[in-house]
Amino acid sequence: MTRLAQTAGLTETQSDIVGAVREFVDRVVIPAAQELEHSDTYPTDIVEQMKDMGLFGLTIDPEYGGIGESLLTYALCVEELARGWMSVSGVINTHFIVAHMISAHGTPEQKAKYLPRLASGELTGAFSMSEPALGSDVAAISTKAKRTESGDYVITGQKMWLTNGGSSTLVAVLVKTDEGAEKPHNNLTTILIEKPAGFGEVLPGLTIPGKLEKMGYKGIDTTEMIFDGFEIGAEEVLGGTPGLGFRHMMDGVEVGRVNVAARACGIAQRAFELAVTYAKQRETFGKPIAEHQAIAFRIAEMGTKVEAAHLMMVNAARLKDSGERNDVAAGMAKYLASEFCSEVTQDSFRIHGGYGYSKEYEIERLMREAPFLLIGEGTSDIQKQIISKGLLRTYN
Repeated sequence: MTRLAQTAGLTETQSDIVGAVREFVDRVVIPAAQELEHSDTYPTDIVEQMKDMGLFGLTIDPEYGGIGESLLTYALCVEELARGWMSVSGVINTHFIVAHMISAHGTPEQKAKYLPRLASGELTGAFSMSEPALGSDVAAISTKAKRTESGDYVITGQKMWLTNGGSSTLVAVLVKTDEGAEKPHNNLTTILIEKPAGFGEVLPGLTIPGKLEKMGYKGIDTTEMIFDGFEIGAEEVLGGTPGLGFRHMMDGVEVGRVNVAARACGIAQRAFELAVTYAKQRETFGKPIAEHQAIAFRIAEMGTKVEAAHLMMVNAARLKDSGERNDVAAGMAKYLASEFCSEVTQDSFRIHGGYGYSKEYEIERLMREAPFLLIGEGTSDIQKQIISKGLLRTYN
């Protein structure tokens, strides 16, 4: 039997790329992850090496300096990166979503302006929908962009939970504009904002207050973004037409859900690896604990969940790559993978016994990272809503 989470039907190029990322994770990421995570330090050296590998332009068209690979290739790379340290995968997750949105919906001028610099890593992307008082009702956002007499926009409001908010230099922000539409969703617009990295008032009227303290997902900055009369030109409206922001963001979130599923698969794989290694080394009653039925059955269940989550994630990515609608498949993959990741990580924690509670062991970090995936890109309950609507639509 081969190792778990193998992907059939990959091209030679795909296999080479994923193999290179796996080798990079084993050699560079895993040895550094514990110290960087515990000190909450941004992985600058790792990120620079990822830029050199071309990962920031993995899905960007070669016309703009990228590699032009598929969502599946990207997801498999994310799976490997998250296996090493979830925060590293988070650095390129928001970057990838912004690049995807510009590639799919940007004007020719926006593509020429941003994609080459995103591909090289000169620009790093982030995107922002959430607000302090906003849950899953995206259309209820309150951050407003008012049109001036010159045709430009003045933005006022507050955004929340912005991953890479301080370190990013290009942010796709969802705002409310006055398009006169009866449906709230049609009054939303995505605006591209290029800014300096850092904290404080980074541009006149635009402030990144500082890092939010989190239980896990350390080393990567999660921030607020505050607008107070921030002015920006109308040419920065994604696609050039206001009122299309909701569909732009939902397209981004759809690929983002495949990404979150891939991250969950990576963490689950690492938790499984750690559990098996520990169970084969730790002895009780004169034999390794892996030979006790209680542990062996737990490992069997964990392995099955790892394999099932991986297969669903790959299916969702391939559907998106084929051009077919994949909202249900992405929702299913995100839901199952995140729930299984949590369960596999907890099982690995239990196999480790008291050592699992120690910061010396990797599983302690994974226990704090896994819960994020239950809420990132929509909670499990939101995924159930998406899945049920799609199924009810299909089965008339």
